[in-house]
Amino acid sequence: MSRPTPYVDVDRDVLERNIHAMQHAASGSGLTLRPHAKTHKSLEVARLQLAAGAVGLTVATVAEAEVFAEVCDDLFIAYPLWVDDERATRLHGVLARASVAVGVDSVESVRQLAPLAGAGLRVRVEVDSGHHRSGVPAGDAVAVASAAAEAGLAVDGVFTFPGHSYSPDARAAAAADEQRELAAARDALIGAGIACPVVSGGSTPSVEFARGGVLTEVRPGVYVFGDAQQWELGVTPPEQVALTVVATVVGRYPDRVVLDAGSKVLGADRASYATGHGRLLDHPDARITALSEHHATVTGFDAPRGTRVRVVPNHVCTTANLADAYVVGDNTWRVDARGANT
Repeated sequence: MSRPTPYVDVDRDVLERNIHAMQHAASGSGLTLRPHAKTHKSLEVARLQLAAGAVGLTVATVAEAEVFAEVCDDLFIAYPLWVDDERATRLHGVLARASVAVGVDSVESVRQLAPLAGAGLRVRVEVDSGHHRSGVPAGDAVAVASAAAEAGLAVDGVFTFPGHSYSPDARAAAAADEQRELAAARDALIGAGIACPVVSGGSTPSVEFARGGVLTEVRPGVYVFGDAQQWELGVTPPEQVALTVVATVVGRYPDRVVLDAGSKVLGADRASYATGHGRLLDHPDARITALSEHHATVTGFDAPRGTRVRVVPNHVCTTANLADAYVVGDNTWRVDARGANT
């Protein structure tokens, strides 16, 4: 009996090829790989990444750290946490199970973390390398690192997210910005007598241009699954897309078909450069031109009602966070960190 649609399907062969290819590329560039687990939120995927050689995992929240400490003893929360009493208690719990570093980008947030110094918490100073979301200018990294050291927290380096790489023709430039700003921050810390053993960066679009020398570590996430954004950026060709949403044609009209997978399965993200709300893996000329909660309107494709298709979401991280499980061949893998957003 066929599985009801829509459901999230993962091709394990493609997944494992992606994992090993990224590990090989990082190692060949003299870099350690600490993949971002917020993309897949799955202990099974994390186990594959660690077995392939990942040095540890990156997560976005304390809740994700609590989940992934089950399989990983070296975690980096790459986020400028504001730690209240409740979150500090939870961080203590994670520190009892794993080595943990946390991102910081202000003296105020460092002071909030100070009570955890005795528990072995490490911090990394976030540098803004051009994405202009969070992080300090490279010249301000010393002030944050010095405050951390004074609070008794171990400073083990600097990091950035070159998110401006998510734009056509910007990947190499974003990687160059990353190298320059991280080098400046690293040199400033060393000049102030603060060790900087870890220099961490890398997004899936920019990691192709990442090299050792300045960087010591990269943290891509989307590479494990791929998505329509990476397809359109020229990063992930369709044969490297490991995750799709299997959907059924439920409506057929002269100029379009309608699928039974909407934003509540695919996610609603659409970058400014995207040509649609998603693509069909086996029909590259088709586009999802409109998306409702439970409908996807597709043009450039025609098929009878009842036809099943494989949809490539625009942003796979949001799709993963909407799913309870992945269908992997004859198996089902839980999305263990679904909703772990605190």
